[in-house]
Amino acid sequence: MIADAVALYAVMVGGMWFFFRSNWPAYTHTAYLSSFAVITALFIASLYFGGLYEPEPRLGAPAFLPRAGRQTLAAGGIVAILNLGATGLAQRYGFAVDRALPMPTRVLVALIVLGAVVVAVNRRLSIALRRRREGPPRVFLVGSADDVELGRRHLDVDSATAEVVGDTSDAKKVFDQAVAARATDVLITSPNLLDDLYPDAIMRLEAASIAVLYRVAARETLFGLQRVRQVGGLPFLLLREHTVPRSRVRFKRVVDLALTILLLPVLLPVLVLVTAWQLIVAGRPLLYRQERVGKDGRVFQLVKFRTMVVDAEQATGPVLSDREDPRVIQKSVWLRRSRLDELPQLWNILRGEMSLVGPRPERPEMTATYQREIPGYGRRHEFPPGITGLAQVSGRYHTDAEYKLGYDLQYLVNWSPVLDLEILAKTVLVVLTGRE
Repeated sequence: MIADAVALYAVMVGGMWFFFRSNWPAYTHTAYLSSFAVITALFIASLYFGGLYEPEPRLGAPAFLPRAGRQTLAAGGIVAILNLGATGLAQRYGFAVDRALPMPTRVLVALIVLGAVVVAVNRRLSIALRRRREGPPRVFLVGSADDVELGRRHLDVDSATAEVVGDTSDAKKVFDQAVAARATDVLITSPNLLDDLYPDAIMRLEAASIAVLYRVAARETLFGLQRVRQVGGLPFLLLREHTVPRSRVRFKRVVDLALTILLLPVLLPVLVLVTAWQLIVAGRPLLYRQERVGKDGRVFQLVKFRTMVVDAEQATGPVLSDREDPRVIQKSVWLRRSRLDELPQLWNILRGEMSLVGPRPERPEMTATYQREIPGYGRRHEFPPGITGLAQVSGRYHTDAEYKLGYDLQYLVNWSPVLDLEILAKTVLVVLTGRE
């Protein structure tokens, strides 16, 4: 990150010198240099949220230039928009400024293009220095005798790519043998062994900082895979315990706060009207608090409008509600069907316990049952739970939990701010049409 910041700053200073020599237009050198520091911070933030500072396995690393190019282009667009908006505000309030952030357009274009190049070069230098310090990756092969031999032949073609330090066909011995061999990477060469390794062995290997890669067979190519890595001429997928890197989780938090602040002027009047209605038809207590499972399996207190009779579960204990639940207050049925009873969860969002969009939070009792019955169910907790989610706008109220998990994991893998906006728009449509 420090190397990228220095390089990006140097590109801007060098660009000014190339285009203007020492006669920098309109502003002092100090103003330009201060502006460059702010722009550098924005570019570094874009690279961070784009995942370019996440730990990368040494084998089969993807090309860095396209990824860096996407992020510098995004950062350049953000700088231009912020500069335009800040300049307009400054001029509106009487400040005589031409640009809030002094930055000639040609230098910004050069920064977008050359910035991607220097970021990619920095990563290549980092890989070369690491290889010089630690030697080539130490690979442990897992699979049948024929598949292991195939993998060994491909890796032996270029001995500088990796060093094979052991192999096994017994999935139960993978962790102990890989650690004993001081392996840095485990390659699963026989796809049929994945069921024996997932999730426990893969989680233990990742905790030991050993990357796990899975060889893609012809069958898997029919699934439209897009993140295949090339190792020794063979296609592999990187397997991780966590679907979502930390940088994306933090970026989602920034997006949540921004969207919540933008939506508050619309949501607050609705919240006031619903509060008045519920006080009339349901009385006190107005709100209902319930334990739910949130990010990383942590339990929190979810808040919603009370739409059932008081002590609704006193006789039955924790049970799922249904469409014709007799415990629901009749004049609050529309509130549940429109999902407006979830509005108090804006408080959970501001506290960081929930998101606007994400997998719906389940109760601890239900979560424990689903985790026993559905492999991989816990992975839906990598994002904070949401007021609405892909499963809610794509499935139905009665959709089975395992199918809802498929929607939740699809959301985790494909998350973007645009996807959140799409789900929010579909949620409005679901509410207006009354679909259940």
